[in-house]
Amino acid sequence: MALFSLFSPRPSYEVFGSHGGISFTLTLPDSFDPSKDKCPMAILMHGFMSKKEMYPMPAIAKALAKAGIASIRFDFDAHGKSEGRFMDMTISSEIADAKAVLAYARNLPFVTDIALIGHSQGGVVAGMLAGELESRPDRPKCVVQLAPAAVLKDDAIAGRCMHAKYDASNPPEYVNVFFHKLGRSFILEAQKLPIYEVSAQYSGPVCLIHGDKDKIVPLKYSEHYHEAYKTSELHVLKGEGHLLNGDKTRLIETVTTFLNRHL
Repeated sequence: MALFSLFSPRPSYEVFGSHGGISFTLTLPDSFDPSKDKCPMAILMHGFMSKKEMYPMPAIAKALAKAGIASIRFDFDAHGKSEGRFMDMTISSEIADAKAVLAYARNLPFVTDIALIGHSQGGVVAGMLAGELESRPDRPKCVVQLAPAAVLKDDAIAGRCMHAKYDASNPPEYVNVFFHKLGRSFILEAQKLPIYEVSAQYSGPVCLIHGDKDKIVPLKYSEHYHEAYKTSELHVLKGEGHLLNGDKTRLIETVTTFLNRHL
């Protein structure tokens, strides 16, 4: 056996983000012909230490396809099959990744309007990206935020991330968070991140969905978003935690109904 055959070839990428290639999955509506049909598109963004193939992203993509809405779910840098080091990941780098995917989606000839959907940290990215694009022609038509993790700023100020604790006034080069190394750059940026200020610049319709039993990101963070936005609706799911994986039908129906109204 030749030596080179022992190694997997570098994956080929169509989209490049802040730290290299971005892995994504495109899901088209049922019985859709991209050569002649047109449809709206949703861009799905996972949370911290998650990936595009973890719930709820595949379930949402499947439901949207049945509703006639295409979707792209992707792995942020250093997550899933995308390139990059976790230690280099920041909210800014994830926003850059999302912008790259959005640009790719805009160039697909069959795409009409675009929505952003994000869970947890992906929800923070979705909100801030929408706010940044408010005055631009590539502004999203609507936004869905699932348990958006605006708590990440307060956690960084307090010197904590999940189970890990650190000196917030002088963060180390990295913090061990389960099997990942969270970099100092993430912490320093998060401490000063204008999450609500940037997100509130977006004037389009926003759907906030949050479980009342969320212990990772308390409900008050979505309530603050709801107060900040000009046009938003807040759906509180009774008995749901941060993963929103109890009554999956209720979550999927809420997302699909909102997109059907606004795309």
